[in-house]
Amino acid sequence: MVWRSRQFRLWSITLGSSLLVLTTVAGLVSDRVTLPAALAGTVAPPAQVANAERLKPLYGADIVYLGETHTSPADHVAQLEILEALYAKNPQLAIGMEMFQRPFQTVLDEYLAGTITEAELVQRSDYDRRWGFPWEYYAPILRFAKAKQLPVIALNAPAEVTRKVAREGLDGLTAADFRDIPDRAQLDTSNANYRRFVLSAFDSHAAHGNFNVDHFFAAQVVWDETMAQSIATFRRANPRTQVVVLAGQGHVVYGYGIPDRVARRLGRSLNQKIVLLNPPPDLNAAAETAIADLLWYSASPLDAGAAPQNTGD
Repeated sequence: MVWRSRQFRLWSITLGSSLLVLTTVAGLVSDRVTLPAALAGTVAPPAQVANAERLKPLYGADIVYLGETHTSPADHVAQLEILEALYAKNPQLAIGMEMFQRPFQTVLDEYLAGTITEAELVQRSDYDRRWGFPWEYYAPILRFAKAKQLPVIALNAPAEVTRKVAREGLDGLTAADFRDIPDRAQLDTSNANYRRFVLSAFDSHAAHGNFNVDHFFAAQVVWDETMAQSIATFRRANPRTQVVVLAGQGHVVYGYGIPDRVARRLGRSLNQKIVLLNPPPDLNAAAETAIADLLWYSASPLDAGAAPQNTGD
């Protein structure tokens, strides 16, 4: 992903839109995973390249992550296509969405129940201010969920809290701030590989003035842990329901962001699958850890300049 501000340019990895506000970075251009130079050559290929005929590995998964580029219309079309295919196999399905923050779960529920309109959902969830990407990217998914009466989970932490962490760090949080995020003991910042991956987004010109990279990483972890807790809470209450998570690619690659934190809560035997939607073809490099389980290309991977890869499980 490339972030551009008036002062500098950052190379990043789909850290999402909320941190644009927290760190005074503005002008999102793309959320595609773009590996910084420090990580070049460190990405393993996924188990296989997927298309509509190759979704079988997802059918038995407990949780499926569809890693998107927020600004890509093709990714959102693919998300709906995959959701429809999974629903056809198993109608016990729920959708978790990074795009909605936890305090607005009741608003989502009211929309799904038909007691408020779509326009009221947008207004009452503060969608335009808190997420801000074109509503029509996600509206067909919500309409599908409403038509099929599927639960939709508001996954994300309140922007007010993540902004505060980015400014002041975890020590700046008060008891009231923990109302919609996990307890402090559950905010695990110990993954050195994840920290390196996140902070490699910044070049030598990025960390200037009052910008604090430790606080930035802590805010990212608050974000991930909150979404993981939201998923785990729903899954405990609905153990037979497959959960499909819509989130930025940077929250799911390598499992570092959300998946590993869900597994910590629910157990390592949990069957989780990570799908990256329309990633750049240069992710096919040799390394020990796969970046995802599946790659989905809306067009032929050959058209995008990448030969299909199948390394097995």
